[in-house]
Amino acid sequence: MAAGLVALGTYVPSKVLTNKDLETFLDTSDEWITTRTGIKERRIAAENEYTSTLAIQAVEDLIRRHGQAALDGVDMIISATNTPDALFPATACLIQAHFGLNAAAYDLLAGCPGWLYGLSQAYGMVEAGIARKVLVVGAEALSKIMDWEDRSTAVLFGDAAGAAIVGKVPEGYGFRAFALGADGTSAKELHYGCVAPNLPDGTPLSRKGIFMNGREVFKFAVRVMNTATLEAIHKAGLRPEEISLFIPHQANYRIIDAARERLGLPWDRVVVNLDRYGNTSTASIPLALKDALSQGKIQDGDHLLLVSFGAGLTWAATVMTWYGGEA
Repeated sequence: MAAGLVALGTYVPSKVLTNKDLETFLDTSDEWITTRTGIKERRIAAENEYTSTLAIQAVEDLIRRHGQAALDGVDMIISATNTPDALFPATACLIQAHFGLNAAAYDLLAGCPGWLYGLSQAYGMVEAGIARKVLVVGAEALSKIMDWEDRSTAVLFGDAAGAAIVGKVPEGYGFRAFALGADGTSAKELHYGCVAPNLPDGTPLSRKGIFMNGREVFKFAVRVMNTATLEAIHKAGLRPEEISLFIPHQANYRIIDAARERLGLPWDRVVVNLDRYGNTSTASIPLALKDALSQGKIQDGDHLLLVSFGAGLTWAATVMTWYGGEA
């Protein structure tokens, strides 16, 4: 047996914030946002919704899709998030308590690639026999930390959650390769402060909202989307043309297009839903994966390529072979 995804669920808040809505309080326009990012609208958590709230709802969706028995045997919970309810206790512990699982639990902080980092850890735990099944959640309430006066970041992000279970699948299926990396020398390009006043290089940490050097992050993203995807494909023993479906981090349409071109993939083999959800960070790939499944774009034996980049600066990519009974 190998390790792969065996269940999946997602959740998005009901409140929709469109580009037209943003025009009412920001110096921006629907045309400006759409042209530069591809985003048309995003979901915003209600006042009483936080990361744990969204995460729990994503797990509830997983249960609706796969049955309560899907949680049987889950003995590890990894919550990948950049917006935990608190520094401690871990959001994963709040999830564990809600569902009464007999499981270890911890949070993982790795920027937008956090969910893929979590999948890699879950894969290692299942393969090594440390855990039988691992619940990996990517959840964000980014609206809670936004500077809603900063048009360079306020137009980009949305709130959402995705939850998956990693467990045993038949040989020949499941995860084939991971490519993970980080470049902390570029940490100043994308940050949000909490405890320390500055980064080690002296850069003041932003506390009013997310700080992003859009130009530098864009250049970084285009580069690592190329190198990380090719590394993962090579490790998996495949060629780019053998990738059935490309599921990238939903941050910017132009970044996705550049990666698609370099891989030589047509648009019908790429999943894009950022126009409806914006950048939901750790939740973006499970959200896109769920959309692809719902639209019948994934079949048994398909080779899927997932890639993300984000604050750190970090990146992650994985190739998996889909098992028809997984999700």
